[in-house]
Amino acid sequence: MGTPPVPTRAFWELCAADDAYDEFVGQAKQLGVMSGGHHNRNYVLPLTEAMGRRVGREPGTNVIVRIRRPEALPVVIRTWEHEMEVLAAIGRVLPEVPKCLAQRSDSAVHSYVEGVPLSKVCANGKPVDSMVIGALAGLFAQMSQVRREALPPLPEGWPSNDKDSQAFLRTLAHLADRQIRQPNWSAFGGLFAALGIPEDALPRLAERVSSMARRPYSLLHTDLHRDNVIVTHRGDPPLISVDWELATYGDPLHDLATHLVRMQYPEFQWGEVIEAWYAAIQVTRPMAANGLARDLPHYVAFERAQSVYPDVMRAARSLEHSLDQQSLDQATASVSRALSAAAEPLRLTRVPDEAEVERVLLRWQASRHDRRPGGRRAATALGWKPNERVPEHPDFPRSAVVDALIAEGTASAGRVFKGTAHLNSVVRVPGIGFPVMVRRKVASVCRRERGYLSEHAVLRVIERSGVAVTAPRVLALGESHTRDPFAIHTYVGSIDGDQPPSHPVNGLLPHEADGLVDQLCALTEVDYVSVDPTAMYWDRGGYFYEWLSEQLVRLVAGLPKESQRLARVFGLPDAYRLGEILSRHRVTPREPALLHGDLNPWNLVRRSDELALTIIDWEMALVGDPLYDLVRHMHLTPTRPGIRDRMFRRWAKRLPKTHTKDWERDWQVYRWIEIVRSAYVDLDRLVTGADLDAPNVRRAVDSYGMTLEAATASLGLPVRSTANPRLAWALPHGHHGSTRRVGFPGGM
Repeated sequence: MGTPPVPTRAFWELCAADDAYDEFVGQAKQLGVMSGGHHNRNYVLPLTEAMGRRVGREPGTNVIVRIRRPEALPVVIRTWEHEMEVLAAIGRVLPEVPKCLAQRSDSAVHSYVEGVPLSKVCANGKPVDSMVIGALAGLFAQMSQVRREALPPLPEGWPSNDKDSQAFLRTLAHLADRQIRQPNWSAFGGLFAALGIPEDALPRLAERVSSMARRPYSLLHTDLHRDNVIVTHRGDPPLISVDWELATYGDPLHDLATHLVRMQYPEFQWGEVIEAWYAAIQVTRPMAANGLARDLPHYVAFERAQSVYPDVMRAARSLEHSLDQQSLDQATASVSRALSAAAEPLRLTRVPDEAEVERVLLRWQASRHDRRPGGRRAATALGWKPNERVPEHPDFPRSAVVDALIAEGTASAGRVFKGTAHLNSVVRVPGIGFPVMVRRKVASVCRRERGYLSEHAVLRVIERSGVAVTAPRVLALGESHTRDPFAIHTYVGSIDGDQPPSHPVNGLLPHEADGLVDQLCALTEVDYVSVDPTAMYWDRGGYFYEWLSEQLVRLVAGLPKESQRLARVFGLPDAYRLGEILSRHRVTPREPALLHGDLNPWNLVRRSDELALTIIDWEMALVGDPLYDLVRHMHLTPTRPGIRDRMFRRWAKRLPKTHTKDWERDWQVYRWIEIVRSAYVDLDRLVTGADLDAPNVRRAVDSYGMTLEAATASLGLPVRSTANPRLAWALPHGHHGSTRRVGFPGGM
């Protein structure tokens, strides 16, 4: 081994410089005046002598020390890792922006811009002075002069065409998914699923981007809000933009859109801001305003869509150390605003009301309080009151309920399933050898087709009967301390609960058709009087069809006025006339039985044994003609003629004549009434946007034109040639009707 090299003078100077930097950053944390946002802590203090020598500035000169928050969530899109590279590149065009004097991986020292943030002069939500708006537009015009060659290298996969606006917006959507949603999905995915935000919302947004005008790319700030705009003391220039760590290179309209949203202008000022931007950009780069009126809403929509992720996560994190009512109210309001703003761009068909949002946040956060050292027990945060109508199950003691509620709040997105009326979370409970499902009704859902029996009562009588019907078992029923009812069922998906259930969405296979028929036949052996005592008084004179017709007439009479108006436009009769038409038909009296009432494919779960299918979601159960359950299934599920004939033959062979008499004639009557029902119910869904996130509903409304034609024909009514079902899409869909309209300069 040779003699170690003697350290050079330059080496010792470098060590001294590093020591000076570390000492100065330490002083900043202790003595500096702190401010900052979600990503950094900023400390203002004068340079020491050692640090002054280190950065080549006079001691005593104010600088700002920026230190990354290690606890900050990854909730922003970053094009470049280091802000220093951006500041160095833009200094010639924008000489007033801060200079990066020194930098480490987690901190940096910048020159200090003398002045006050615009937020101190004019708070969020307040109108901004017209002179300030003009100066802000001037900042955008300056940025438009920075070209690609001056900037650091762009990431791989960036659009190669510097004018392709559509490619840039798609890139943004994919980056938001990759940099914001994906890193946080394991921790927050269950929360987003409970709030109704699907995993693929951002990629789907990217796919929907329509053709856009071509605009030359330029430098974008992308975070120009009131805290990042400094009003200078000397007034020349009047404003300086700071905090460039989220800068990027792309379509200038993206910068305008993020500015409009994040500045929180009053709505009446949007037009003024857009006009000022348009006037300023005409001087420096007029092509940047191409297609402004048509394309700006795309970027506004994207900004609101991607903002739902940081807004929800920050609100949830704000409850980590306090679950008092004030903190919960603030977090609930923040999440509700974010969901309402994102509803249209993310195609959220239903936005939960504030009460539902509060319950979701409380369950999610209370579970985490329980799991932290010193955190309060979930028995307090997630207390529950048992419903004595369901006694303690021998396979699931009541002591396990609290553990199930704790696990519900921490369930991953892949274990949270949201149906049309229920939020279902699949969880594992210590000491229980099988996964269970915590099932809660979505309180803000208004279903047109009502249930008639208690789901828990139906499932309990099926379990007690011992018949060969595969349905979930009810393990517990109760109410959270927030008066939020829940049920706990056995889970019928994969044994470990990690795989979502498989449904026969394209129709039943032969052995599945046999298995379903066998279970429907077994249902006729269940004591239906124990769940519906009124059924014992039936006169067996065809009452069920009369009752079914009456329920449909009531449903039509209770539709909203807009749905009824559009039904008339499409040639559907009003409730009174519908009742007259329905009364023309009769069916043969048959022995009643317990029916499922909603055998669509998503209520059938494939299994690997001879029973083939498990039947779930019994909330629409009723007592009635067993033929109706089979025919309604065929209406709701794609059924090939061969499978239909197979099911009818097996069903008629296995049941006695008391259940099947004249079925060959009457099944068409039930098919007809279900087509008519769908014509009204699906039209109402199109008008109101209700339940459109459910796959069975989406499939139904997608084929509404054929449904309408079949319904009017079966009613013996003419099809109106002017009645175009696509007109329904022009109507407001729930929260979609609240899309913000922005002002644009005249003549564009």
